[in-house]
Amino acid sequence: MAIKSAVNSIISTVDQEKQSLDNSTTEDLQRYVVPTLPKGVKNALTQPAGRWTKFRIWYNTYRQLFTLTFSANMIALLLTSLGHFHYGDKNASSIALGNILVAVLVRNELFLRGLFWVLVQLFQKWSPFWFRIFLTAFLQHLGGVHSGAATSGVVWLIYAVLRIFQDHRSNHLVLLAMGVIVVLFISTSAISALPVIRERHHKHLGLLSTWTFVMLTIGQVKVETEDAIRWHFQGSVLLHSQQFWFTLFVTILIFAPWFTVRKVPVEVTTPSPRVAIVKFDRGIQQGLLGRVSRDGLREYHAFGIISEGIESGCHYMIVGAQGDWTRRLVNDPPKYLYTREMKARGFARGIIRADNSVQFAGLPYLAHLYKRGIMICTGSGIGAVLSTCLQLDNWFLIWIGSGFEETFGGLLLDMISRKIPPSRRILFDTKKEGRRPDTVKMLNDIYTSFSAEVVIITSNPQGNAELMQACKESNMNSFGPLWDS
Repeated sequence: MAIKSAVNSIISTVDQEKQSLDNSTTEDLQRYVVPTLPKGVKNALTQPAGRWTKFRIWYNTYRQLFTLTFSANMIALLLTSLGHFHYGDKNASSIALGNILVAVLVRNELFLRGLFWVLVQLFQKWSPFWFRIFLTAFLQHLGGVHSGAATSGVVWLIYAVLRIFQDHRSNHLVLLAMGVIVVLFISTSAISALPVIRERHHKHLGLLSTWTFVMLTIGQVKVETEDAIRWHFQGSVLLHSQQFWFTLFVTILIFAPWFTVRKVPVEVTTPSPRVAIVKFDRGIQQGLLGRVSRDGLREYHAFGIISEGIESGCHYMIVGAQGDWTRRLVNDPPKYLYTREMKARGFARGIIRADNSVQFAGLPYLAHLYKRGIMICTGSGIGAVLSTCLQLDNWFLIWIGSGFEETFGGLLLDMISRKIPPSRRILFDTKKEGRRPDTVKMLNDIYTSFSAEVVIITSNPQGNAELMQACKESNMNSFGPLWDS
């Protein structure tokens, strides 16, 4: 009994010391004074980042995955052209469609929502820290696989069409023409996906990509069917064709999300000419983004979702007036918008967790993988990260902006004051303070004091570059938006 009493006494003492340390840290964070830059100074970096730091930021996981995917395909294509890979020579169009299938799959919102959920459930509790960092980087940068596979698909398709023309006497003239048309369509789609073009012509990209794959369905499936020169249709050959099944799955993946489009009522408030706050019914779990459209067919825009939880009864999107579509939303608020919803049943209910939400998972969804972290954002970037800090008490919020109440109204500030204690938040109003915060020192201080494992950044390109460089230089694990991918 004496030994047991002594052990209990030691455990109690350790717990008290730990609690005292936690309380001390909380008090320090509450009293923390944000370091500021001299008036007129906009960049917190005291010296330019080194070349190695800049290269690490530029050659991120996105580009690494693109390099890996594209290089593997080009090695296979080289071996094919040299006669060392006979499968590739006989099935070039199948490999092209297989690559396109992968490209579409890793961009499909339903697939990604399920993938994020499964991987978080599997690895959030026991996996080592380095693996969680790797997993986060991989999931955030899956677009590298998308770009690498899509580009490889174009190259393989060009090779397949060239092989058809080399054997033009054995193929119908219509097939030859169709091959050229398909290559032109898919090449145009690939070129238009480049950031500099995508930003200017985003209205037409969705329809262009869809019709590209429709053309693939019509044309390329038949390229390698038997007896093509006499245009004999043979169902058994089609069913045994790899191209048919690849094209079928591509078509399903493209059109499946469209079956979830719903017209829903919204309440739009405009606290300032620069911002609209869109209110929807239903509470939503943290870490999700949603797409909305005014007509349901064209020009879908993605925004972060703000909600206090799935039981809260509503969620919000913060729309900054930065383009024609968003400015129109601010100046001419609609009563209805189109979004994506469906009833979840059985296993899917466990993934979706709300009755009819099919919003796609964003980077903040992976917050469950970490014991503690920091969300830092500027301006309307609060829309992407606030839900995480509202719903998870192990995440610290840093929000930097100009004229919070004048720009965003009182709704967000009320949420933050009710749900996030002062020991887990820093709100820095540059208009009120008359200067900018020293984000480099502030991040270092909070990262250490809060025992954070990771920093998630949501800012404009300039702010993102500054914060990412600061984190790299200080060996803080960080993730930010992809502006050039």
